[in-house]
Amino acid sequence: MSKQVTRVDTLFLHQTGDDYLVVARRDGKRVLRGKLELKETNAGPRPLRFLVTRKGEDSPRDPSQFVELARSAARIRISQQTPKDGRDELKEMFDGYQLEALTVRTCRRCAVNGRYSPITDDTAIKAEHEHICRDCAVQELEGELSFAGGLTQAAQERLEELLYETGDLTRITNLLQGELDPDLTKFDTISATTEDVELVETSTLDLHPNLKSMLTERFDTLLPVQSLAIDNGLLDGDDQLVVSATATGKTLVGELAGIDRMLKGDGKMLFLVPLVALANQKHEDFKERYGHLGKVTIRVGASRINDDGNRFDPNADVIVGTYEGIDHALRTGKDLGDIGTVVIDEVHTLKEEERGHRLDGMIARLKHYCEARAKRRESYGGAQWIYLSATVGNPKWLAQNLRANLVEYEDRPVPIERHVTFADGQEKPRIENRLVRQAFDSKSSKGYRGQTIIFTNSRRRCHEVARKMDYNAAAYHAGLDYGQRKRVERQFANQDLAAVVTTAALAAGVDFPASQVIFDTLAMGIEWLSVQEFSQMLGRAGRPDYHDKGVVYLLVEPDASYHNTMEMTEDEVAFKLLKGEMEEVRTVYDQSSAVEETLANIVVAGKKAKALNNRMLGELPTTHAVGKLLEWGFIDGLDPTPLGLAVTRQFLSPREAFAILDGIRKGSSPYEIVADLELDEEGR
Repeated sequence: MSKQVTRVDTLFLHQTGDDYLVVARRDGKRVLRGKLELKETNAGPRPLRFLVTRKGEDSPRDPSQFVELARSAARIRISQQTPKDGRDELKEMFDGYQLEALTVRTCRRCAVNGRYSPITDDTAIKAEHEHICRDCAVQELEGELSFAGGLTQAAQERLEELLYETGDLTRITNLLQGELDPDLTKFDTISATTEDVELVETSTLDLHPNLKSMLTERFDTLLPVQSLAIDNGLLDGDDQLVVSATATGKTLVGELAGIDRMLKGDGKMLFLVPLVALANQKHEDFKERYGHLGKVTIRVGASRINDDGNRFDPNADVIVGTYEGIDHALRTGKDLGDIGTVVIDEVHTLKEEERGHRLDGMIARLKHYCEARAKRRESYGGAQWIYLSATVGNPKWLAQNLRANLVEYEDRPVPIERHVTFADGQEKPRIENRLVRQAFDSKSSKGYRGQTIIFTNSRRRCHEVARKMDYNAAAYHAGLDYGQRKRVERQFANQDLAAVVTTAALAAGVDFPASQVIFDTLAMGIEWLSVQEFSQMLGRAGRPDYHDKGVVYLLVEPDASYHNTMEMTEDEVAFKLLKGEMEEVRTVYDQSSAVEETLANIVVAGKKAKALNNRMLGELPTTHAVGKLLEWGFIDGLDPTPLGLAVTRQFLSPREAFAILDGIRKGSSPYEIVADLELDEEGR
C-alpha cells in the first residue's frame, strides 16, 4: 500500500450503514475508494476491516494500510451527513493516531456515489429537504430539461446562472412548469433614457397660421425628436431620416412638414405605411385632426374602393396609403397630382425579404413621378421626403443612401422589464391569463389600468388565446373587417379590454397604449422574428403618458418550432433576440425580385428604367434582368407586353406568373390556381 500511495491530498469518510465509505483524492482525482469497519479496543476505536473497491469488487487489505493511508493525507475530512455517533467514533480513532480530522458539509448524493464534494453556504444548492453540490444540481436540472424537451445551450446556461444565483433547484425547475417567479424570469431592464435636447417652442415655428394655431393650443414646446427635426431643416424642405423609439413623437415630424406645405400650396401630403390596419388608423386620425383643413383620403392595395366604403380620391390634400396601394397607382399610370411631402413610415421594411424590394422600387418610382411632374409644371418644386423608423442598425449609411439628413434620438421614455419563462403551447394561455389579470388589476401613478398586447403567429391562435382569457380580450388581425378592427381599437382605448391578441398587424405601430407585451410565440407565420421586428414589438410596452414602466414576457417552448423549414428552436431564438444587435437596413436582390422591380420600372419610366434601377438602395443586375424579361416575353424591346403589364399590375413574382399560366394551360379553375399558389407559398 505504501508503495502505491505515497501522497494523498484528501482522505474523505462518510458513514453508510455499519461501514464508512473511504475516498482518497490526489491532484483533484480519486485514487482510491473503499470501506472501513471499526472495532472497539482498550485504546479506543481501531480499524477492523479495510476493503478497497476496484471495478465493482471489494478486495480486503490489511487494516494497517488504512492507517498508513491516513498518515499520508494532507487533509482528513468527515462528512457532516455522518450521524453524530459516527463522527465522534471516527474523531476518537484519528485522535488515537494523533491525526486531525475536520467535519465538513458535503453533498450527500456525491458521498453515496463515492465522491467527495464539500459545500458551503455560497455553493450549496437547496433541493427539496437537503442541500447538494452544484454538479448534482446541474445534473438533476439537465434531467428535468430532458423530460421537458431539450433546451439549447444558451437556455441551459441561463437556467444554470439562475440556479447559482438563487441556490434553489426547486425554484428553477418550477420555471419549466410555467410558474411565474418575477425575480427569476426577469432577464434585464432597458433603462429609461433621456437625451438632453433644447426644446423648440411652438410659438416660434414658421408654420401656416391655421396649423400653428392648432399646434400652440395643444403644446407649448415640441418633443425632443421633433425639436431635433426642426433644427435639421424640417421646415426648410430638407429630406430627413428620423430614427427614434416608439412613442417619442416621430409621426408629428411628418405631419408638421406635410400639412404645412399642403396649406401653403406646395403640394399634397402622402403618408405611407406597410399595413392596411395601420393605414386605416392613420386615415381616421388625420381625418379627425386635419379634415377641416383639407380633404383626407386613403389608398390601400389595388382596390379602387376601400373597405370602409369610401372611394379613393386622387385629388385629396392628404393621402394615407399602403406602400402597395401607391405603387399600384404608379404602375397603372394614375395621376396623383402635385405631391409636396412623402412620409414613409416604418422605413426599415426595406430590409424585409418579401416587401423590401417593393418598397425600394416604389420609392424610386415615386421620386421619378415627382421629378417628372416638376419638370412639366414650373410652379411645382417637387417633394420633401421624410423617412420614419424606430429600429435601424445602420442609420448613417441609410440616411446617406436616401440622401436625407439623419435625425437620431436615442430615448426610452419609460423603462422596460424583459422576462423569460418556459412553457409548452397548451400551458401558455394559463400563464398569459394570469399576467393579463395581474396587469389589468393594477393602476399606474397616472391612473391607467395595465393593458396587454399578446403577439402570436397565426390568426387562429389569436382567437384561441383570446377565448381563454378571464378578462375581456379580443383578437385583432388583418382578417377582421374594418368595422371589427375599429371596434377593438375603440374598446382598448376606452380600457374596456384587458388585452388584444394579434399577429404582425400591430407590430408596425398601430396605436394601442399597452403597458405589457407578451410573446405567445417568437414566430410570425412560419418565420422566426428578426431582432428588428422583436425590438419593434416589445417597444409597444409602456407609454410615458399612461404608464410608469413597460413589461415584456417571452413565453418560450423548449425545443419547439412551428414549421419544418425553421432551423432553430424557440429557446435558441429567444436568447438570440434578447442579446442580438439590430440588423442593418439594406435591400438585397435575387433574380426574381430584380426582374420584378425592373419590369415595374420599365412600365412606369420606359427607357429611363435603368436610371431608376441605379438609384435604388439594392444593387440590381439590370442587364441580366432585362434579358430575362425579354426571354420570358414580359417586354418587347423596352416596352411592356400585355403579359408584362398584367404581371406588374398584380404584383406577381415570375414564379407566380408562370404558375398561373401553367394552371390556365391545364384548364384549372381560378380557385384551384389560387389555392395552389397559397399552398406553395406556405411551403406545403
